[in-house]
Order: sequence, then C-alpha cells, then structure tokens
Amino acid sequence: MKISIITATFNSSATMRDTLDSILSQTHQNWELIIEDGLSNDDTLSIVRKYEPLCQGRMRIFSEKDNGLYDAMNRGIARATGDVVGILNSDDFYHDEHVLEDINRAMEGQPIDCVYGDLKFIQAENKDKVVRIWKGSQHKKGAFLRGWHPAHPTFYARRECFDKFGAFNTKYAVSADFELMLRFLEVAELPNCYINRYFIKMRMGGESTGSLRNIIRGNCGILHALRDNGFKPSLLFVLRRMIPKIWATIRGRLHLTN
Repeated sequence: MKISIITATFNSSATMRDTLDSILSQTHQNWELIIEDGLSNDDTLSIVRKYEPLCQGRMRIFSEKDNGLYDAMNRGIARATGDVVGILNSDDFYHDEHVLEDINRAMEGQPIDCVYGDLKFIQAENKDKVVRIWKGSQHKKGAFLRGWHPAHPTFYARRECFDKFGAFNTKYAVSADFELMLRFLEVAELPNCYINRYFIKMRMGGESTGSLRNIIRGNCGILHALRDNGFKPSLLFVLRRMIPKIWATIRGRLHLTN
C-alpha cells in the first residue's frame, strides 16, 4: 500500500533534516513525499534538494505562494497519488522506523478508512527531552463532544476520503485539523482504528502549542467547527478541553525553567 506524506515547509531549515531522516529510515518503503514550500528564504529548499536523490524518485517538491499552512496541506493532498495520506510537519519526525509499517499493516486489506495513534511533545531545542505525551484511544460516537479527538499529526486516512468528504477548511485558522477529523469520524462515521503506539515526536512551539493565546484561539475555532457541523457544545465542553491543555502548558513551562 502506497502512503503519501505531505510536508508543508516555510523557513524550516533548522528542523528539516530530522523530518527527512525519519522518513528515509522507515521500514515500509512504499511511500511518496510531497514537499509544499511557501517560498522559503532560508536554506530549506537546498536541504530538501540534497535529500531528493536519496528518495529515489519518491519526492516531489513544489515551492509557491500559498495562503497559509492548511492551504499548503490541501495542495499536497490534491497532488497525492498514494492509497493513504498523512501529514508530517516540518518540525516533527517519526517516533521510530516502524511507524509506516504499522499503519500499512492496520489498513491493508481491512475495512478501515482512518487510523491514529499516540504523540510525544518534545522540547524545541532538545529532541530527546519529552515534555508531555498524548495518549489516544479508540473513537466512540459522540466522543468529540466529550472533549476527545485524535492527535492530528498521527491521523492517516485513505485518499478517497479526501476526494469524497473534502480536505481542510481553511477558514478555521488553527482548528482546521480538528474540523476535518470531526467531519470524517463523527459526521461521515468513517471506519477507524486507534493504534496503541507512538507515531510522532512533535516540537513544542508550533501554531497550536506555542502559547496560551493560541490554545484559547484554537478552542474558539473548535466551537465554530462543532456548530458548523450541526453540534451544540456546552460550556462544560469548553472547560473540559481548555483546562487540561492550559495546565499542561503551564506545567511544561515550569519544567523548562527548573
């Protein structure tokens, strides 16, 4: 089974090598990598092009103006030719060399459209230092309204799902990933499977983890996404989602200063 990996980049030279090395190390070799670069003005593209021969024809590079991260991801999804599509951010990398192999094993020949797993948050300056973890669980109907959702960097879906149900809705700023998973799992009720293992190591400091302001902004977007898809979240939902994330962020900052 061919897996399409979409990586959106913009001035990602500091972290790009880790991302690319983790792809090349995968034991499942039937993949393609689509780089969607937003006209970087650092060394990102020169690094990517040095890796291109190592990918043996499995990398395609596009550098063009986009309208933000989700627009870049959508461009990559539209260009994907694999059976399954996943996002690997340019400051993230695979947890180990068997991630794609386990995704392939779970989905190959099975009536499953989406899979997801666990995530480790690491320090931006020290990729070996785990700040906190995101342990997932199997989706159950209505779970999104109880504050549950998969870690998006671990979310992989069959390409035809994007064709049928659409890609990221860019109006949601930092919450389009939540809205897409809500649409796939809760609204469309696509067959899905939680894989009990770590998929990704994610550096702290990105769009969704960089500040309390972004956490609050993201939760406001999530409320809009729920309402736009016909759900009526309660105040308890907001508190259930925000308090653990705010506490985890504060705890992480205290940990970094000690």
